[in-house]
Amino acid sequence: MSRTRAEMFDDLVLDSVEQLEQRFANELAGVEFAVEDVPPDLNVYDSDVLEDGEVPLARLLPGRPGRHGVPPRIVLYRRPLEFRAADHDDLADLVHDVILEQVANLLGVAPEDLEP
Repeated sequence: MSRTRAEMFDDLVLDSVEQLEQRFANELAGVEFAVEDVPPDLNVYDSDVLEDGEVPLARLLPGRPGRHGVPPRIVLYRRPLEFRAADHDDLADLVHDVILEQVANLLGVAPEDLEP
C-alpha cells in the first residue's frame, strides 16, 4: 500500500513518542502530541516555540491544570521539519530530537537527561 508523506510523518512521531513513553510513562501521562502541516501565522512567537532561523518547528503548550484543565500539548509542524531533512532517516532523527527537546522543556530537564 502507498502511504502519504503525512501518514509517514505521523508514524515517525508515534515511534518517537512511544520510545519516550516506555521510560517516562508517568511524566508523559496526559500529554497530547499533535502534528500540523504548517505553523500558524503569528507576528511573534513565544518562548514555547522551537525555531530554526525564525521558522517554527514545534510548539509546547504547557496546559492549564484545574477542574476544566487543558492537558499539555506538543505540536510538531510537518512541512518545516520535512524541508530540513535530507532523507527519511534524517527526518526520523530530526523529529526525535525536536520531540525530545519539547518534552525536556515540559519536564524542566536537559534533553540529554531523557536519552538512555
